[in-house]
Amino acid sequence: MDDPFTVPTRWWHRLDDGRIQCDVCPRACRLHEGQRGLCFVRARVDDQVVLTSYGRSSGFCVDPVEKKPLNHFLPGSAVLSFGTAGCNLACKFCQNWDISKSRDIDTLADAASPQTLAALAERAGCRSVAFTYNDPVIFWEYAADVADACHERGIKAIAVTAGYMNPGPREAFYPHMDAANVDLKAFTEEFYHRTCAAHLADVLDTLRYLRHETDVWFEITTLLIPGRNDCDAEIEAECAWILDNLGPDVPLHFTAFHPDYKMTDVPATPSATLTRARETAVRHGLHYVYTGNVHDTDGGSTFCPGCRRAVVVRDWYRMLRYELTDAGACMNCGTPVAGVYDGPAGHWGARRLPLFVGG
Repeated sequence: MDDPFTVPTRWWHRLDDGRIQCDVCPRACRLHEGQRGLCFVRARVDDQVVLTSYGRSSGFCVDPVEKKPLNHFLPGSAVLSFGTAGCNLACKFCQNWDISKSRDIDTLADAASPQTLAALAERAGCRSVAFTYNDPVIFWEYAADVADACHERGIKAIAVTAGYMNPGPREAFYPHMDAANVDLKAFTEEFYHRTCAAHLADVLDTLRYLRHETDVWFEITTLLIPGRNDCDAEIEAECAWILDNLGPDVPLHFTAFHPDYKMTDVPATPSATLTRARETAVRHGLHYVYTGNVHDTDGGSTFCPGCRRAVVVRDWYRMLRYELTDAGACMNCGTPVAGVYDGPAGHWGARRLPLFVGG
């Protein structure tokens, strides 16, 4: 507890056998003194559960907000991205495994208080800050404080998350957030159990909570992995569930897998798979469906649900055409396009700008 980056937390309780259970996520890690949870950054120290990564980051970068991916939240604007280390899932296909699966505290090379991060975002001209690279669920106290410091400067906060969080901490966390992208890893319990060591139902609960109990703007991403979660029946079941439980206006991103971490024997996702999934989602009645990690102008563009005109045309993260009013309505027919809009679109483009605290 003498470590300045270690802080007490509140979501835990004692068990009859002397262990302490962390209650932040459904994993419910039960800890003896000195043990860490699966996430690596929450640990039992001095007979309590503490967060060991408060104020420490694995790096900072300015990105287009569309890279999170969020296509309907302050389009074209710049976002300051940062993360810490560790994760509360165990996805065998993790594309950021060097950070999310790190067990080396040296990964957390940069120190930054919430106020320092907010000032850095403002200085870089960012409209928002995104907690990404690894899941903010595991460092949510730090993320919430950063979000509050950003709000004082008029900067929004974004959670890029797998949505694997218990109801109590979830209700404490999301009032600090303005937007989220939730990774819906697949649409079968078997995939979640065998490939992520998690449970589908808890993620669906988070999605329903965001839609019906908050004002947080959110979009959904599903990484399609050949032979694992890309069959027609599963994609159709996911799209039907989204329509029935969340409505047609929640954007859905189908993105391409590339071999990584413990799944290097699986081939990359063919572009045709993403196109087929997008067509399925549109056929089911979802208004905003995208493809990602591939070059696909149609799949990256936003279509008006009224006149079906392409009102935002993107090439990767470059915006080639933007035909929405400052309030987000189609200039052709006047139909509102769901999202968060605040004046003209930004012009950050596809740039990626690494930053250094104090640099």
